[in-house]
Amino acid sequence: MTTEGFRDVLEIGRQDRPDLYDLEAEKPEPLVPRRRRFEVDERTTAEGVERPVDPEEVRELAATLRERGVESVAICLLHAYADADNEQRVAKILREELEVPVSASHEVLAEFREFERTSTTAVDAYVRPAIDRYVGRLVDEAETSGIPAPQIMQANGGIADPKTVRDHAVTTTLSGPAAGVVGAAATVDDADVEGLVTFDMGGTSSDVSLVREGEAERTTDAEIDGLPIRTPMVDVNTVGAGGGSIAWVDDGGALRVGPRSAGAEPGPVCYGKGGTEPTVTDANVVLGYIGPDTALGGEMTLDVEAARDALADLADEAGLEDALEAARGIYRVANATMTRTIRSVTVERGHDPREFALVAFGGAGPMHAAALADSLGVDRVVVPRPGGVLSAFGLLAADESYDAARTVQLARADAEPDRVDAVYDDLVERVLADASDPGAARIERAADCRYAGQSFELTVPVDDAVDLEAVTERFHAAHERAYGYRMDESVEIVTLRASATVEGASPTVRHEGGGDPRLGTREAYFPDVDGPRAATVYERDRLQSQTVVDGPAVLEQAESTTVVPPGWAGDVLEDGTVVMTEDDSR
Repeated sequence: MTTEGFRDVLEIGRQDRPDLYDLEAEKPEPLVPRRRRFEVDERTTAEGVERPVDPEEVRELAATLRERGVESVAICLLHAYADADNEQRVAKILREELEVPVSASHEVLAEFREFERTSTTAVDAYVRPAIDRYVGRLVDEAETSGIPAPQIMQANGGIADPKTVRDHAVTTTLSGPAAGVVGAAATVDDADVEGLVTFDMGGTSSDVSLVREGEAERTTDAEIDGLPIRTPMVDVNTVGAGGGSIAWVDDGGALRVGPRSAGAEPGPVCYGKGGTEPTVTDANVVLGYIGPDTALGGEMTLDVEAARDALADLADEAGLEDALEAARGIYRVANATMTRTIRSVTVERGHDPREFALVAFGGAGPMHAAALADSLGVDRVVVPRPGGVLSAFGLLAADESYDAARTVQLARADAEPDRVDAVYDDLVERVLADASDPGAARIERAADCRYAGQSFELTVPVDDAVDLEAVTERFHAAHERAYGYRMDESVEIVTLRASATVEGASPTVRHEGGGDPRLGTREAYFPDVDGPRAATVYERDRLQSQTVVDGPAVLEQAESTTVVPPGWAGDVLEDGTVVMTEDDSR
């Protein structure tokens, strides 16, 4: 439901094309079809309400929605971020008249940019019924079992109570990958590193993120399936290269990997479930990183010959010598794709990847990590003990976290500290209202700033006692770090932000080890190494702390496999974390 004349904002978008050179490119379909988009005769400008809403018109629309059996409603009136009076009236009436969730844009995203605000509110309304049902069942089952009310993971890297999540469903989007980053930061506290590049490689994709000074990098700008979503979230970059990514040959005869995936059903050829197209996992099997006796997940054994036959067919199509060359090619192409993604969050943002450690997790991440580190010049790879289930560990390690923001669009010269303080007071009140223990909450303030005439902003921290000169100087410095220069133009303070964090318990990983960890040896093939090498295979859970594992070696556990190439060695820490370094850097 939107202002009269703005029914098609979702469809018009930014008028950009998904692919500049694709003459037949299709924009993603809007979540809400045109027949389900309604208009309200009202008008609000950035300065305030010009034409109030007619309550009777809204009630008539509510009756229409009831007849059509809608499951949820998204309200996004023009300029509601600046003055929400009309939108509040519409939301109040609809909530009285309808027994369905109502998402209002001033509650979901009180920020300017009409298309992004509308899209985010529509996404919130789209997922809200499902989230509402799921969280409701979860809470009921927890109460029946005598378990305290559960906490739910959010995209911002923090957890929240069920009511907050049900009221702000969009905050759960991409919360799973965010939990992995939180888990990586929590488990690497004892690994003696500063900055981290987190690398989570699963079955269909790989997720890359950055952690600096123990905190995950965050963003407020993301896309899912071409739909913009603006909500605070861990900045996770995803690429379609995972263990199930399918290898294929393009029209020019070049070997490609992904983004199509074999998924879990039928899965890679080696699963023996009917899959016929070779995948990254099949390549890892032929390379010897995963053995014929390896029980994936503790249960599934692999059909190595089926994987080799599929790769042999691919080799014929690509003009390669044999299945082994095809496997090497798939491994290199997949690694090149993931290396580009890591460079996009480091080099392209002014960070030297050599100053970071690479934290590898997910079922397939530790198999590729050392090769990625080698190509990036990274001298340390960290593989946490719960590597295959690190996102689950991140749920336990996450703190409570709540965010609020409001667009103010103030020229620095016109900004009055008292006015800025008043907005921050309101934002802080909102985030503290959600916190379980407001007295224990840590409050952080920030501001999105830009030079006059720019289209996008940079976020800088703001002190408790607002100092606008300090904010301006921080923006100049941030702009220079990001783009290499600063300008003499006036600075605009666009959006003010506040967050509240309540620290939770810090879980620990127990690792005992013991017994003989050696399972034998098998032939394995490594990049830039001619012929096979005899790799020692270890049961990782039996490795005791202070053990040094020299490559070539393969460390197997139920949910993940770690490859230590020739020239590398792995140190086992007290909590079972394995830190891999090249021999000449030890």
